[in-house]
Amino acid sequence: MDDEITITKFEPKKKQGLIVIITGNGKGKTTSAMGMALRGCGHGLKTTIVQFMKGDLYSGEWDGVKKLEPMVKLYHTGKGFCGIEGNPFPHSEHRKNAQEAIQLIATILKDDDCDTLVLDEINNALQLKLVDLDQVKDILARRPEHMHLILTGRDAHPEIIEFADTVSEVQEIKHAYRKEIEPQPGIDF
Repeated sequence: MDDEITITKFEPKKKQGLIVIITGNGKGKTTSAMGMALRGCGHGLKTTIVQFMKGDLYSGEWDGVKKLEPMVKLYHTGKGFCGIEGNPFPHSEHRKNAQEAIQLIATILKDDDCDTLVLDEINNALQLKLVDLDQVKDILARRPEHMHLILTGRDAHPEIIEFADTVSEVQEIKHAYRKEIEPQPGIDF
């Protein structure tokens, strides 16, 4: 095929940061946020990712993001999924880590050194009372107008959904785990 495709780069008349929530019980919330980080990188946008609940089991995005540095930074601040069987840490320790993540986010917002800020699993952290509703509302209120803010995790709080510009719900229809297939590298972690 000798036909050439002309690619046009779209530029909005007004650039503004969006608040995006990716929630639901299906697989792919973090993966979607990572895809937006990759897409942003292609546009020259800096992304910072703060993971609230992950940290006790290796996940491929940790090393994958290193390949996108300095455009993408990732901080995994958690001790794993709070309350999940096999996680040895008490609620108080999970909360302590989540509160440290809130302090990190305050610094990120103050420094204003990224275009997109991903708060991975913050919806879960809020639902599990590792962070407080007022703390999340404060993050939303203090976000610089140009900064995109992406919040992931199950059980997004209705009041936070009201703040959002875009909300997507990932619904599980079928999952390999239900067939007793172990999590697979590159797909599940």
